[in-house]
Amino acid sequence: MSDHHVYKKTEVVGSSRTSIEEAIDNALAECARSIRNMEWFEVTETRGHIENGKVGHYQVSLVVGFRIENS
Repeated sequence: MSDHHVYKKTEVVGSSRTSIEEAIDNALAECARSIRNMEWFEVTETRGHIENGKVGHYQVSLVVGFRIENS
C-alpha cells in the first residue's frame, strides 16, 4: 500500500431529458464502463436545449477524477 495517491482527470458531458441529476448519473455510469478507480467529480458547466419554450434536455460537463492504479 502506498502512502500517497496520484490522480488523473478526464472531462465528459452527460445529458438527460429529465434532470441535471440524471445527466450526471448518465455520465458517471458511462465512464464506469471503461474507467477504474473513479473517486470524485466536479460539475464545471450546466446548460440545456430549449424546445417549444421548455427544457428539451439538460447537459452537464463534468471533470471526473480517478486514482491511477497502484498509486
